[in-house]
Amino acid sequence: MPWLDLVAYCFGGAFLSNAIPHLVSGVTGRPFQTPFARPSGVGLSSSTVNVVWGFCNIVVCYLLVYQVGSFDARNTADAGAFGLGLLAMSLGSACIFGRYHGGNRPEQP
Repeated sequence: MPWLDLVAYCFGGAFLSNAIPHLVSGVTGRPFQTPFARPSGVGLSSSTVNVVWGFCNIVVCYLLVYQVGSFDARNTADAGAFGLGLLAMSLGSACIFGRYHGGNRPEQP
């Protein structure tokens, strides 16, 4: 298995992770940060922009996972690379967006 396929699967997982908060925010009618807001990544974009941005991330995920190599979810290396990208982007997003939405505050007793 070429290692570049595994890199593509890892990035595919990252793009899927990025799609989820944008789609959820957009479908529920809430604004959320996108690269198109002012300032980029900090300001809020409309729910419509978030739906479009989330959909674009899903398309890129599909292209990276199913059009590169021959992804097999039962193959440990393929699924592991995809999961690693998903986890890494999810943790990064939690840290970054937690600053803006209160997710990084410790729980009060």
